[in-house]
Amino acid sequence: MKKYWLVLMVWLTCILTQAQTKPWNGLDVGLSNLYRLSNAQSRSISPENFTGERGKGAMADTSDRRPNQANARREARDLGRGWKVNPFVIIRPKQVFTLAEITGSGQIQHIWMTPTGNWRFSILRLYWDDETTPSVEVPVGDFFGMGWGEYAPLNSLAVTVNPGSAFNCYWPMPFRKKCRITMENLDEREMRLYYQVDYTLTDVPDDAAYFHAQFRRANGHPTEQVITLVDGIKGKGQYVGTYLAWGVHNTGWWGEGEIKFYMDGDKAFPTIAGTGTEDYFCGSYNFDRAGKYVEFSTAYAGLPQVIRPDGTYKSQQRFGLYRWHLTDPIRFEKDLKVTIQDLGWRSEGRYLQQNSDVASTIFWYQTEPHAAFPRLPDKNALEVN
Repeated sequence: MKKYWLVLMVWLTCILTQAQTKPWNGLDVGLSNLYRLSNAQSRSISPENFTGERGKGAMADTSDRRPNQANARREARDLGRGWKVNPFVIIRPKQVFTLAEITGSGQIQHIWMTPTGNWRFSILRLYWDDETTPSVEVPVGDFFGMGWGEYAPLNSLAVTVNPGSAFNCYWPMPFRKKCRITMENLDEREMRLYYQVDYTLTDVPDDAAYFHAQFRRANGHPTEQVITLVDGIKGKGQYVGTYLAWGVHNTGWWGEGEIKFYMDGDKAFPTIAGTGTEDYFCGSYNFDRAGKYVEFSTAYAGLPQVIRPDGTYKSQQRFGLYRWHLTDPIRFEKDLKVTIQDLGWRSEGRYLQQNSDVASTIFWYQTEPHAAFPRLPDKNALEVN
């Protein structure tokens, strides 16, 4: 028996030692573990290195006349190769341009871009592994919390928007075989895009789910109808974020509606029901101080954008709101549907059923395959008007 226990202790010691010495995959980086070494490989894709390959950056030559190979050849004509010859791409009207295509196992850690043109007419799509339909399909402005097509500072953990129109995304996006990112230009004019995709090649844990984002717009819906933010999600995962570009057609306060999460077989009544729109977005009392709306932007929630009437062309109030569930993800086992009521106030202290213009971008992680997304609205239905 003594020999048995000795063998068992040696075996346990070996197992613990192996677990302690197993290389860290370099994911879940934070200030508390930033000092740790890892075999993960850092890579970055930009117009100066379309493939992200080691030692292949800044190779553009001013003599190259191929499209998107030396777009700053004129500016760099006195300097030559290696001197910022191709810092941006030009995406022609109706063109779908592949920003990045990655093979292997790893995770996107950061995306930066600054697109010109109409942000509602530029469609960002992301594909994981071998899928043929995207897991992310969102107008680029809405994906980065700028659904109204105008710059506003946004400072959160998941997304930041910095002067002059610098879009940054820090959502972790793991993949196991491949990753493909595209941008479609729906406009009649070409667009210029500076961008950089920072990622790491490393092992991805078995329990890592895939990142998803979906866009919808309810504009002029029947007043008695709630707004569906997302529906038909099938699989296991967690809901992690909401961005709404909310346009109000009436005067007065507009945000009394409750958000509701129907999960895992819920029918008439949801499992999670909020108490009001501003409450869900971590504010209170109409976001009002001294009789006016007050913008704010924090790590987890914000009202970074309030577009006020100017007495001429901006005749309606418009709002941009975000809520990231970073420390309180809403977990589901089989399915998920999310709705929000469109309610304001009318006379005699009664709720007013509204027909606001609400464009929603919803963020979640789930196992694949994902259910088919609804068809993206056409250009006219996407347009801010």
